[in-house]
Amino acid sequence: MTKRVMILATDGFEQSELIKPKANLEKAGIETEVVSLEEGSIRGWDQKDWGESVAVDKTVDAIENCDGYDALLLPGGQMNPDILRMNERAVAIVREFALADKPIAAICHAPWLLAEAGLIDGKTVTSWPSIRTDLKNAGANVVDQEVATDGKFITSRNPDDIPAFSKALIDMLGETVADSELEAA
Repeated sequence: MTKRVMILATDGFEQSELIKPKANLEKAGIETEVVSLEEGSIRGWDQKDWGESVAVDKTVDAIENCDGYDALLLPGGQMNPDILRMNERAVAIVREFALADKPIAAICHAPWLLAEAGLIDGKTVTSWPSIRTDLKNAGANVVDQEVATDGKFITSRNPDDIPAFSKALIDMLGETVADSELEAA
């Protein structure tokens, strides 16, 4: 049976942190679905300006629960997770994946959502340097490494970590893809 991953994002996602992991998952035969706050499309942030738009498949309000999904992918960017953590339904979705013991992969600033959902106390995580104090204050053991995996949580620091980040999620889902096929930032 084909695995499905929800990608939860909104305007201001770090372009490479959504587009590249999405492509890597799809190369491994995993279906992806972009879920956001509003219908239509969302715009990425590409280093210093607005980047490409990505079509939204469903809104957070259309998601009753995490049934039908095998994992959750949270791209970073500074704006994206900051906006999402202010939306009660988005935070509830993150919590539901954790309660269902399904993998959650968060990169860059996206671990903010894990903290907002109250999920990282005692967990080992990594992130973009500027939010590490926030994660420590939420009770996490914060490390500086390419990928930190603790139970079903996979976290990474930045776009340079995308191949390892993608591979960790693909492996956790029991699928495979050659390292040479993984797209980088």
